[in-house]
Amino acid sequence: MKLALMMSTLCIATLGVVGCSSKTVAPDEYSGFLKDYSQLKEAKSPSGAEVMRWVDPKLDINKFTSVYIEPTQLYPKPQPTVKIPQQTLNGITAYYDQALKREVGKSLPLASGPGPGVIVVRAAITAVSSKTEGLHAYEVIPIALVAAAVTTASGSRDQETTLATEAVFIDGGNNKVVAQVVRKGTGKPLENDSQVMKADDVKAVIDGWASDMHQSYLKMKSR
Repeated sequence: MKLALMMSTLCIATLGVVGCSSKTVAPDEYSGFLKDYSQLKEAKSPSGAEVMRWVDPKLDINKFTSVYIEPTQLYPKPQPTVKIPQQTLNGITAYYDQALKREVGKSLPLASGPGPGVIVVRAAITAVSSKTEGLHAYEVIPIALVAAAVTTASGSRDQETTLATEAVFIDGGNNKVVAQVVRKGTGKPLENDSQVMKADDVKAVIDGWASDMHQSYLKMKSR
């Protein structure tokens, strides 16, 4: 039991080193939610965030007259923990749905399902993987909680909350993928390693993602 705990702790520590070095999701952190990652390129979102993105160069954005937001997934399906309970996981996906409908719905009517003229948004909160070569340990963490680099006045480290998403945009008329994006963000820091994470801790991250999706649509629409 102690060995398992030590291995888990070392995995999280490794995430802290690797995660802070890049603002984009690295290829070895891709979850498998998207069918093809080969065409993703580094890009800037409308808010200036670094993302990995692909858009079909032949995409005619004007053909879409409504949008269908599929229920957000957790991929791969995580096991709730004391620190990240099922209530938190449910709250995160539910809020992602709300944010997408709120933002994208500003420009396109919401559809009840896919079909001709409908762009389908299929999004997931994805896992971040960590490999510790020395112990050959592997751990998948649905929402990564990694030690922040800043030490508080009390001598203990805050816990940084990092959330990652992968989203695919599909032509509802022919089921063709027209765009994909992979990105991550940092939520509110937790005070210590025993504090339970809540959906509220990452709502600002999700709001930013949803807003960027809407602004990206407006940018393509204006071309």
